[in-house]
Amino acid sequence: MSEEVSFVLDVGEDAMKKAISHLEVELGKIRAGRATPQMLDGLVVDYYGSPTPISQVGNISVADARTLTIQPWEKNMLQPIERSIIGANIGVTPQNDGIIIRLFLPPLTEERRRELVKKVHAEGEQSKVAVRSIRRDAIEDIKKLQKNGLSEDAGKDAEKEIQQLTDKYITLIDNYLASKEKEMMAV
Repeated sequence: MSEEVSFVLDVGEDAMKKAISHLEVELGKIRAGRATPQMLDGLVVDYYGSPTPISQVGNISVADARTLTIQPWEKNMLQPIERSIIGANIGVTPQNDGIIIRLFLPPLTEERRRELVKKVHAEGEQSKVAVRSIRRDAIEDIKKLQKNGLSEDAGKDAEKEIQQLTDKYITLIDNYLASKEKEMMAV
């Protein structure tokens, strides 16, 4: 196999790995009945005029299975953190006692679990679309190489390898989705 073909395959596989790690991050943000600090990833607070992640303005910790606590490093950040959480609409109301903010996560209802499973499947579908798009780009690159002198047999072999990579990563996505769904539907 030529150097160009192996380069196309390596680039494609790296991009597919990135799609999987993005999926892992997104699935971590979806709560499955337990409190995790990752639930607040992506939430930003107005810190002296600049948007700053909540994790950089205070300490986020898990008090118990259904309670998160946020202790800001500066007392005047309590209100902006509280507003950010309310504005994010994550399904919890912050309790501010003047020192720390507590987030009491209600138990998930069957209906809410089903909504979250739909969200998980939507994230998985986005990842599958990304993997298929990477496959399409890699196959286009192989076809360009064929026009520039790569043999037809080598091109077909490379396309077959790209398809095998795609199948492998689609199966991996399906496995992540199945385990997350099982975790979410467990009471």
